[in-house]
Amino acid sequence: MAALIAPSILSADFANLERDLGKIASADYAHVDVMDNHFVPNLTLGLPIFERLAKVSPIPLDAHLMIEDPDRWAPAFAEAGAASVTFHAEAAQAPVRLARELHRLGARAGVALRPATPVEPFLDLLAEVDMILVMTVEPGFGGQSFIEGTLPKIRRARQAVSESGLDVWIQVDGGVSRDTIERAADAGANVFVAGSAVYGAEDIPAEIATLRELADKHTH
Repeated sequence: MAALIAPSILSADFANLERDLGKIASADYAHVDVMDNHFVPNLTLGLPIFERLAKVSPIPLDAHLMIEDPDRWAPAFAEAGAASVTFHAEAAQAPVRLARELHRLGARAGVALRPATPVEPFLDLLAEVDMILVMTVEPGFGGQSFIEGTLPKIRRARQAVSESGLDVWIQVDGGVSRDTIERAADAGANVFVAGSAVYGAEDIPAEIATLRELADKHTH
């Protein structure tokens, strides 16, 4: 399973998002953090901006919805052009119904778990989703340090996916860099969200290539 790199535009220049999307054209996805200042204590962007980004992005958009009431709002992001829409397990009231609606609209469906949220209650839903996002920091802000205590959860998720025989991706988001990506890949992740590590690099395409190479050595 090849490693996929999804730089987070949370670390981009919000006054030049189209330009900064172009800088990560060699990545697999552009990770778009949508925050509502309710589910997390930060506010980023909403549907109108997301829809515009989908029209100009050179790579598919991976929407990470850190919002209340994703059952209501998530389908609109699929309609706005998201290739993948991830909602938080802690916020969704009917995750299976929501995942099926996202599929109906042509998007991949992901379920995200905060660091303290156990993965076990959601393993029975593997057949309904395309991706599990294990947050490796507390959601809400970029530039945080990787939480090592999330690695066992990644391993449990990977073991369950392997035993199911399903093609479910495992994404990690938070503190992903050259220093941490190999451990996350070794634990079982195959999709890596990196914000400041990518946008803070002098040579962004080279950094993406380096992260991909490091992860590929360890992906399952």
